[in-house]
Amino acid sequence: MVSQDLSKMLAGGVDLEQEFERATKTLESIGLSGYEARGYIALVAHGYGSAETIAETARIPRTSAYKVLQSLCQKGFAISTRGRPTIFKPEAPSKVKGRVIDHLEDTFAKLDLLHEVLRSKGEPQLVYTIVTKPRVLEKIGELIDQSAETCIVSTPTFSEIRENVGKKIEQAIARGIRFTIITEPGQKIPEGAGVVNRKGLIATDVIVDGSAALIAAPDLSACGYTDNASLSRHLENFLEIIMNLKE
Repeated sequence: MVSQDLSKMLAGGVDLEQEFERATKTLESIGLSGYEARGYIALVAHGYGSAETIAETARIPRTSAYKVLQSLCQKGFAISTRGRPTIFKPEAPSKVKGRVIDHLEDTFAKLDLLHEVLRSKGEPQLVYTIVTKPRVLEKIGELIDQSAETCIVSTPTFSEIRENVGKKIEQAIARGIRFTIITEPGQKIPEGAGVVNRKGLIATDVIVDGSAALIAAPDLSACGYTDNASLSRHLENFLEIIMNLKE
């Protein structure tokens, strides 16, 4: 039976295909891949389903569907049941929305902090913009290399960072750097690093020695970098608050 709200949408000439694509792009903008976005929308549409069922509705390869749905579980967008086949259910959109809004507020609080410090200090060129993923990853590696005491990395995509700068992380830990990683549950963490699990992370932040900091976009395509110690310490304090929050 079609719900009254859906009936009104259809009667009003709503293009469901267009709405599907719009919702997909919105979810991609908050850090999901295209397949993950389609998978979550399909889960919401079905209410629950196996990887095979969701793959068909989401129009993603069946060979990728299980991995995509497991990733959604790790990111807090879905839950899975035990048994064969594994059945997946979506987290309620309202719950996901609330979590995303909370993290967006955290991110914009950091940006407000940047703005206020820049305005109060009156110092030009405190924050530098770096674009393209290879250059952002290169800068993250440079920050890790220059660390002398501490390094905090907060990111929803630690697996990608580890793949690119994992050796530098291991070398930093071997040098005695106090390395802390804030990331989604289920990520593989280098031995010797401290870890704080947080769901729904959006931006990637790197703080080194409280003296240099980087804030990157969800897909690591661009970042802002500063070597202003005052600003970096403010951001470090902000991340410490996040680490101390209870789930």
